[in-house]
Amino acid sequence: MDLIQTFNTKNPIIGVVHLLPLPTSARWGGSLTAVIERAEQEATALAAGGVNGIIVENFFDAPFTKNRVDPAVISSMTLIVDRIKNLVVVPVGINLLRNDALGAMAIASTINAQFIRVNVLTGIMATDQGLIEGNAHELLRYRRELGSDVAILADVLVKHARPLGTPNLTTAVQDTIERGLADGVILSGWATGSPPSLEDLELATAAAKRTPVLIGSGANWDNIGTLMQAADGVIVASSLKRHGKITEPIDPIRVAQFVEAAQEISAFKEKSKSEQPLKLTS
Repeated sequence: MDLIQTFNTKNPIIGVVHLLPLPTSARWGGSLTAVIERAEQEATALAAGGVNGIIVENFFDAPFTKNRVDPAVISSMTLIVDRIKNLVVVPVGINLLRNDALGAMAIASTINAQFIRVNVLTGIMATDQGLIEGNAHELLRYRRELGSDVAILADVLVKHARPLGTPNLTTAVQDTIERGLADGVILSGWATGSPPSLEDLELATAAAKRTPVLIGSGANWDNIGTLMQAADGVIVASSLKRHGKITEPIDPIRVAQFVEAAQEISAFKEKSKSEQPLKLTS
């Protein structure tokens, strides 16, 4: 995946729009208009704050189905993401929780979204929804049938889950890329709001080689300088919310602060690379 081609930067900052509960979810409030209005406000705030991309999630639909979501959720997500795409100029992606990768690919391909996030692309994870099996073969075949070029960003050892067996991180990253054909990989902490360690990011980056590695949770303006030393980009949600609370709406001031902090470390990385001495060969 060429990050510059997709996000116009080597180190993208991808903000998250957490949708209010959608139809058929346990906490559905009965008004799709209210869901759309908040989603539009948050997407606008993220774009105004300087993010390089936006991913839309049905985050407040918990408790989630582990695989296919209800058709009403597909319909709602399609409508909402299409409206967001018409509001902002940055790339937009989809995460259809918990793991409806086919549904996300269908929506993205239909409305020309640029990427999707898949929690479990390969392997088997034990989650609060039960056992979730990766469906890389079905997803990649479906993308081909749709004639789509939507990028697949896949979590490795995803948060709120435990793998069956004991695969190490290096093997998991390699399998996700080489056997699952992910276009990029995402590394998170153990739960929402928990960051991955710098050591794990370094291992993942080494295993991924030229495939992008993104931070998937827990990034804030205090730790982003450290974490971005070993990552190519970041997906960020909680720290951009008012008071840093996951249930609150996006705070434009916090977005701008985070973007500034992340861009400073990106600029430092580029400067460090340019100042490295040339190696002479005989």
